[in-house]
Amino acid sequence: MTKFDHKINLPIIFRQHDLTIQPNSRGTYLIGHFQSYQEIPAPPDTDEDIESFQFPTEIETIDPTQLSSESAALLCAYNAGIINDLFEEPTTLTVLGRMSTGEFSYRINDSRQGTPYEIKVVNAQCEIDSGFEGRHIFAVVEAKNETVTDFLIRQLYYPYRLWTGKTRKEVMPVFMTFSNDVFSFYVFRFADEALYNSIELVKRKRYQIGAREIELEDIIRALEASAVTLEPEQIPFPQADSFSRIVDLLTQIYGAGVLSQEDITTNHAFDLRQTQYYTNAARYLGLVEHHSDRNLGVTYTLTRDGERIMGLKNPQQRNLALVEAILKHRVFNDTLRLYIFKQAGRPTVEQVVEIMRGAELGLDRQGTTTIRRRAQTVLAWMDWIMRLKRR
Repeated sequence: MTKFDHKINLPIIFRQHDLTIQPNSRGTYLIGHFQSYQEIPAPPDTDEDIESFQFPTEIETIDPTQLSSESAALLCAYNAGIINDLFEEPTTLTVLGRMSTGEFSYRINDSRQGTPYEIKVVNAQCEIDSGFEGRHIFAVVEAKNETVTDFLIRQLYYPYRLWTGKTRKEVMPVFMTFSNDVFSFYVFRFADEALYNSIELVKRKRYQIGAREIELEDIIRALEASAVTLEPEQIPFPQADSFSRIVDLLTQIYGAGVLSQEDITTNHAFDLRQTQYYTNAARYLGLVEHHSDRNLGVTYTLTRDGERIMGLKNPQQRNLALVEAILKHRVFNDTLRLYIFKQAGRPTVEQVVEIMRGAELGLDRQGTTTIRRRAQTVLAWMDWIMRLKRR
């Protein structure tokens, strides 16, 4: 009831009154106008900064193509040498799991008054996804197996305060996301140890296992081979602008087997409306189906095509299969043809709107704003496809 890892997870009444919650012991909490979250910088428009690493062939108990949990992603990054590259020295995985914070006090900014509020913590619970120790540093890492726009600073700050009192080495707070086969690391520091909101980004690095092998010719072949199908009935045209988050969702369902609507909304960076948008987008592609369960409510599983695609071991093959699933739909197919063949550049919203009107989707009846929002989704998915190719 107190796990709100992202702003969007906060209860409506909290959001209406600009409230967040902070634990001050193992069983007690403070609710106030606290600035509890930190925004994550938006990723670059290109993937040119992504560094490639090879995974050790002698390791058989980790499959770098099937990382459906934060722990699996971190262990993969560690064993591939990514963690050592990030910290520029050899490290050892030494700490993980839940532990007590001990006692300390800190100041946190009041979001309404602009003045700090002091909180005293006495043996609250904190959790470290991984702690990596090197000769000079000890890094505490919080990981998410999805694309996010913000995170709860406390998930780094409480472990940071705990371990600054236990080691003489520099304690480095690190946030990691693993999404669409890319590891993104954000290394932070606290300029003032006692000030929760003094968090500052020191560096950001992105990695992947293996090199990108998709060429523009591969995308063109997928486009030419795609047979356009009829629009699915009773499933709305997608309004889900981040295709990477659809891939994250497919990965999570593939790993779990079945996820309820509540699971997705509570445990991932979605509110209920976004859960519906993104699950409907995956259903539109024919990769997810929903069910009604007396105990769990609405649940989601992968379709046979979804299982086939997400089970592909080669990330490039998996991405191309996802491209093919997108291009089975006329609007997306026509838009990519315009993008690649007719003008060799990104179409405008107005051009996509015309394509959508020609497809007679009936979106015009819902107003100009609606069809333009859907056109933005089409362009966002085109951007995802075009970023796949090797530069």
